[in-house]
Amino acid sequence: MGEARAPEPQGNSLVEKRQRFIERQRAAHPERVDARFAGRRPQGLGAPNRHGMPRLPVGQHAVKNWPVLDLGDLPDVGRDTFRLEVCGLVEAALSLDWAAFEALPRSEQQADFHCVTGWSRFDLALSGVRLFDLLARAVPRPEAAFVHFTGSDRAPGTAIPYTTSLPLGRALDPDVMLVDQVDGRPLAREHGGPLRLITPRLYAWKGTKWLCRIELLAEDRLGFWEQRGYSNSAEPWFDDRYSS
Repeated sequence: MGEARAPEPQGNSLVEKRQRFIERQRAAHPERVDARFAGRRPQGLGAPNRHGMPRLPVGQHAVKNWPVLDLGDLPDVGRDTFRLEVCGLVEAALSLDWAAFEALPRSEQQADFHCVTGWSRFDLALSGVRLFDLLARAVPRPEAAFVHFTGSDRAPGTAIPYTTSLPLGRALDPDVMLVDQVDGRPLAREHGGPLRLITPRLYAWKGTKWLCRIELLAEDRLGFWEQRGYSNSAEPWFDDRYSS
């Protein structure tokens, strides 16, 4: 049996507005629902990026700014109160304050950022810790197959946190990063600072903002937007936006 779903927030909230948008898009664009990728060619425009994909995924347009989208909750997580838990099916659970996080081996990369609402921002200069390097310290158990991420933000008027998940193999991609600096500056609060996940090869809702918990699981647990109509696989080059 699956987990019981949390009750939906009431009222004309940002979450409910986004859900209505999802339903309209699913009805209007059946080609964007549960894409099957085997044998399909990645779709988009431009020269191949470093992953061999067209630079601009299908259905996207490039922007120069970095728009802000969230649940309508903007948690104020200070570095003095920051705590990141790594738990579940691991050999060595971790509980990191900011000093402990800063002491981890750091990485940098230029990466693109693709939002499911249709815009892409190119060439963000990201600095932080690769998820691969963090999980190497926790050591996932053999039965671990998925990684579940929780943020400090909540759907307004509820205790429902923002969550999402990745298959463990996809989470270990070398460009999946816990980011605390962008373009040489500390990650801004409105973008999920002090720490967020960024997944350059997936739609950006897979990148939890205000990251506070990483849990290793044997079975998948659908995240906040995946429960509400977004695809669980989130592949930009296959227009993989919505679930069936």
